[in-house]
Formats: sequence, C-alpha cells, structure tokens
Amino acid sequence: MAKKSKRKPNAAFMRPVQPSATLADVVGSKAIPRTEVTKKLWQYIKRNKLQDTKNKRMINADDTLKAVFGGKSKVNMFEMTKLVSKHLK
Repeated sequence: MAKKSKRKPNAAFMRPVQPSATLADVVGSKAIPRTEVTKKLWQYIKRNKLQDTKNKRMINADDTLKAVFGGKSKVNMFEMTKLVSKHLK
C-alpha cells in the first residue's frame, strides 16, 4: 500500500505579496502571503463586527474597508477576494 504524500501548499499562495497603502490600513504594510492577507481581513471584519447578521456572506464595509472595496459599502465574500487582489503586488 502506497503511503499518501502530504499535499504541498501552492507556492503562488505562499509567495509574499505587498499590500497597497489602502489595504495596509487593514492588514499592515509588511509583505505577507495571500493566505495571511485573507486571514487578517477576516480578523478585522470580525473584530469590528462588519459581517452582516442576517446574511453571513455579506460584509458591511466601514470607511477603511470601503476604500479597499472601491467605494462599495456592501460586498459578498467572493467579491471581496477579487477586490482585495487589486491591492496586492
């Protein structure tokens, strides 16, 4: 019986990316992997209670996040990832 090899993390996701100045207000200005950016975004959203109470997939942006989301006050979590990727180099 062959031993199952551990799944290797995708190198592209682990490569540090540089957040824009706008996004740095939320996740910090250090270059961090994409996975960390998402993790820090969710910490920020939960800490500031920005998740919609009725529809958990929606995020109600405060002024800081509104700048990241291109001026939108409400985005769903899938749209959030797309909008945030514009702020990463």
